[in-house]
Amino acid sequence: MGRPRTVATMADGAPARTIPSRAAQLAKAADTDPVGPLWRAAQLFRFLSYLYALGFQIAINDDLLRDDLAWALFGVLTAWTLASGIAYYVGFGRNRWWVAADVLVACGMMLSTSYVATESWAFNNQTWPTTLWAVNAVIAVALLAGPIWGIAGGLLVGGTSAFVKGAFDLNFGRNATIIIIVATGMAVGLAAVIARRAHAVLVQAAGIAAATEERERLSREVHDGVLQVLTLIAKRGREIGGATTELAQLAGEQERALRRLISDAADDIGVDRTTTDLGAILRAFAAERVSVSAPASAVPVDAAIAAQIRAVVTNALDNVGHHAGGGARAYVLLEDLGDRVVVSVRDDGVGIAPGRLEEARRQGRMGISTSIVGRVESLGGTATLDSAPGAGTEWELTIPVEREA
Repeated sequence: MGRPRTVATMADGAPARTIPSRAAQLAKAADTDPVGPLWRAAQLFRFLSYLYALGFQIAINDDLLRDDLAWALFGVLTAWTLASGIAYYVGFGRNRWWVAADVLVACGMMLSTSYVATESWAFNNQTWPTTLWAVNAVIAVALLAGPIWGIAGGLLVGGTSAFVKGAFDLNFGRNATIIIIVATGMAVGLAAVIARRAHAVLVQAAGIAAATEERERLSREVHDGVLQVLTLIAKRGREIGGATTELAQLAGEQERALRRLISDAADDIGVDRTTTDLGAILRAFAAERVSVSAPASAVPVDAAIAAQIRAVVTNALDNVGHHAGGGARAYVLLEDLGDRVVVSVRDDGVGIAPGRLEEARRQGRMGISTSIVGRVESLGGTATLDSAPGAGTEWELTIPVEREA
C-alpha cells in the first residue's frame, strides 16, 4: 500500500528514520474496526451500570422475597458483566452468538424478578437487576447489527420488563422507559452505521492513495527512461532521414501516447471528480514537436467536457502527424474566457490546398475532421478550420463552460 519514505534525522550520525507515506497511514487506519471505539465506550457504560445495579441490590435487599437467590444471581451477573466486557472491549465477542447470549442473559435476569421478589414489588419497582443494566444488551445488538435490530432489541428488553410487571403501561407521559430503551437502540445503531460508512470511505481513499503513489512511481520511471529514449529516437530519426523518418514518426506518436497515459492517473484509478484542470490535461500533450501554452492557474471544467476536449485535441494532433509533413511542429493554446474556453491547435506544416476539403467531403474521407466538429458541437461549441498551402493548419475550438459563482 505505498512505500515509506526514508529521511535523515537532524542529529549528525543518527540513523535514518522512516516516515510512512500517506497511503501507508491511510491503510493502517483502514485496517481497524470502525465501530471499535463505540464498543469500548459501551463497556464503560456497562461498568457504570453494574455499579448502579450493585447499589440497587444493596438498597432493596431487605425488600426481596429471596435475598439469597438474588445474591447468587447477582454473582452470575457479575461474572457475565466481566466476561462480556472483556469480550467486547478486546473484540473477540463482537459476533452474533455472543450478542445473542448477552440478550438471553439480560432477559433471563429480568425474568428472575418473579423468583426473588413479590408480584407487588415487581409492579411498583423496576425489574431486577435494573433496567439500566439490561440496556447493555440493546447497545450490543445495535452496535453489531444497526438501528433496525437495535430497535428490535429495545422492544424485546422493554417487552420483557412489561411482562415481569404484569402490565403494559401505554401512558408514556408517566413512564417512558420502553421509549428510552428503543431510542437508545436506534441512536447507537445509527452511530454504528455512520462509523462503518466513514470507514468504507477511508478504505477507498487508502486504495486510491496507494494506486496513485504506485502510478506516480511508474510515471517517473517511464519519464526518466522510456520517454527519453523515444524522444531521442524521434529526434535522431528525423536528422538521419530516409527510411528512419517513419521510425521517428512512430516513436513520436508513442511518446505522445505515453505522456497522455501517465498524466491521467486520477481517471484510471477511479477518483470521483466533477471538475478537472483542463490546462493540466493539455500540458500532457507537450513533446519535442508539440508546444503547449496554458494559463498558469487552473482552468476548471467539467470532467466529462474535459475528456471530450482531450479527444478532440488528440485527433487534431494526429492530423498534424499524418498530413502536415515530417518536419511540422504543432502549437496548442488554451485561453480561459470565463464563460467559455478557446483551444487552438495550429501547425506550421504544408497546409491544405484549395478545394481539397470539398473533394474529401464528397469522397467521404472527412473522418477525423468530422469527429472534431461533431464532438465540439455536441458540447454546444464551435470548431473552425483555417488553412492555406504552405501556411499550416489551425483548428480553433470554442466550448462554453459553466462554473459555480
